[in-house]
Amino acid sequence: MQKISLEKGIIKVAFATNDSKNIDAHFGGAKQFHIYNISSEKSDLYSVVNIGEKDTDETIAKLLGIDIVYFTNIGPTAAAKVINKGIFPIKYKEIVSINNEIDKLKTMLGTNPPPFIKKIIEKKGA
Repeated sequence: MQKISLEKGIIKVAFATNDSKNIDAHFGGAKQFHIYNISSEKSDLYSVVNIGEKDTDETIAKLLGIDIVYFTNIGPTAAAKVINKGIFPIKYKEIVSINNEIDKLKTMLGTNPPPFIKKIIEKKGA
């Protein structure tokens, strides 16, 4: 895994996955979170966080520093804890390809990102 250097507009995004290809897991039931550094120009797999025991606080601790986390579902208590740690949660009802979502994020970052992404970038001072 190659880390990309700090450059303007990079966000760190985690995807809850059980098959390593899709956003296909409930936040509390994910076997792994694949973490990517994403900018308008490129994306690189930063790390893979393996989840052993199903412990919400431990999972969130492993995701500190993440800007956005994607999953198929999340409980209300876990959602509140994620938001309180400064991580923006995004829920998909259907299974979605991680690569497709990365492509959407890259395009969004290169054009006109929504206010929540602009706020993330401004907060990081990028």
